[in-house]
Amino acid sequence: MIDNFSKYFDHSLLYPETKLEDIISVCRDARENDFYGIAINPCWVIDARQELTDTDIKIISVSGFPLSANRIDIKVAEAVKGVEDGADEIDMVANVGYLAMGEYELVEREISQVRNNIPPEIVLKVIIEAPRINVKTQTEAVKAVINGGADYVKTATGFFGGATVEIVQRLHKTAKGKIKVKASGGIRDLKTTLDLIKAGADRIGSSASVKIMEEYNKAYAGSEY
Repeated sequence: MIDNFSKYFDHSLLYPETKLEDIISVCRDARENDFYGIAINPCWVIDARQELTDTDIKIISVSGFPLSANRIDIKVAEAVKGVEDGADEIDMVANVGYLAMGEYELVEREISQVRNNIPPEIVLKVIIEAPRINVKTQTEAVKAVINGGADYVKTATGFFGGATVEIVQRLHKTAKGKIKVKASGGIRDLKTTLDLIKAGADRIGSSASVKIMEEYNKAYAGSEY
């Protein structure tokens, strides 16, 4: 058993074909399952805020998603506008090309510019697209996220590979408690979720959150919380 298991989840709906009715549905899912938050594309933040009024469910918007190669000023503008529209948290994608080149100072710069242009109470998570970079670069990326002033390092967008136990362990070890770890990408069942939490994930991003909660409730039905 895990205390407040549902609060690990950023229930995600980031597909390009998402419609307003889908946003309404994901907000309903979050209320019914008591998820921590929902992760959605920027154009839906205002609609989600209207649906989640008078709840404590967080709205997570994205910046530079999913390809990472936006100009820094565009990532900043996207994050700022997301907050203005009602987002509580921003998940930005670090420039994966910069990471692959070893240009870690450039990555720090874009993270710090986003961090410095949104209010300090807004949680900033940085996606490093770990499945697309090598082990050394993953480690250096975590350091860049820390130096840039973000609150979390996040494994992946889920569009180009996903979280693994090995990746989460590596990010958690490198972070040394200075920032938290969000696991995202390909998380579709209870066993994977529990393995990733055990490996050091503080938050789980998944579009299969409802299914995972159903598995969890079935597995632990009748147990004492």
